[in-house]
Amino acid sequence: MRRWKIALGTAIALGAISVASVHLLDMGNLSGGTAGAAPAPAAFVMPVPVVNVVKKTLPIYLDYAARVESIRSITLQARVPGYLQEQTAQDGSDVKQGDLLYKIAPEDYQAALDQAKAQVQRDTATLDYARSNLGRGTDLAKSGYLAKDSFDQRTSTLRVAEAGLLLDKAAVRTAELNLGYAEIKAPFPGRIGRNQASVGTLVSVAGTVLNTLVQLDPIYVTFNPSESDLVQIEQAKANGPITVDVLLPGETQPSQKGELTFIDNTIDHSTGTITARATIGNAKFTLLPGQYVRVRLHVKEQPNTLMVPQVALGSSQLGKYLYVLGKGNTVDQKLVSLGPTDGDLISVTSGISETDQVITGNLQKIGPGMPVSPLPQPKPAS
Repeated sequence: MRRWKIALGTAIALGAISVASVHLLDMGNLSGGTAGAAPAPAAFVMPVPVVNVVKKTLPIYLDYAARVESIRSITLQARVPGYLQEQTAQDGSDVKQGDLLYKIAPEDYQAALDQAKAQVQRDTATLDYARSNLGRGTDLAKSGYLAKDSFDQRTSTLRVAEAGLLLDKAAVRTAELNLGYAEIKAPFPGRIGRNQASVGTLVSVAGTVLNTLVQLDPIYVTFNPSESDLVQIEQAKANGPITVDVLLPGETQPSQKGELTFIDNTIDHSTGTITARATIGNAKFTLLPGQYVRVRLHVKEQPNTLMVPQVALGSSQLGKYLYVLGKGNTVDQKLVSLGPTDGDLISVTSGISETDQVITGNLQKIGPGMPVSPLPQPKPAS
């Protein structure tokens, strides 16, 4: 019994020593692991593109919707009646002044001209005889061989012959005009429209419409400034001609330029606007009557204007703002007031300084006070 108790005590003691050894071994492993651990990675800093503020002289424009109008637009009609013989200019073709457009059968008018010329020849012969007869009568009257009444008759006959010849010459001019009117020519350069009278049609004087002709170069662009804008326009006009830019639908840069040439003398009381008109060179016929465009009037220059890219703008309940690079490469938010645009840039009237660096990208991923890594970008095009 005593031996069994001694063996049991020995086993318990050995077990306790073993547990203690394992515990000490684990503590050693934990202590060694902590000493050899790697440092925690640094926090991520958002890279952002930044640009400098642009300082420039900004042209100030007034912008309007406008409509293109032709300077001259006419209906082509015949000045003499007759059968339409030929259409020499195709529908929609561009013509020059004096180009032949239509031709009326000229035979009747040529015959009338020949008849008038023959009448001139006949009455010229009559006049020559009357003049010669009066000359002989003058000599006879001086010698007393011709009565005064006979002399007066010869004088009257000469005057009648002279008047008849003048009448014949007038008839020749009329016949020449009528023959010329048988050819319908373009009175000014432009573009003809769709033919409205087939060849063979019997046309009447000012009764049968043949076609239309519109002038395309130069051309008018008409718009309606407000009476409040009229003050700026008149001030600009006092300093010289006002340049007008024309922008076609979808264009961001003007394709054609002209000059303000007309301002009406009455303001429409129902709309508070006035009619104005610019004359535009249209050598390529890009503009057509009835077309809707936009016009910009260059009214003045605004020097020392601060400009930033439009993509840098943000919007909140407090208004428009910009993110700029602050001290220690942190984000500063600045509320700004805006002015006119110029291409991709917009003017800032208050809120920033010329030395600010504006953040233009990753705007949705940053906020005021956040650290950022600036990536300088090329200077915006001015």
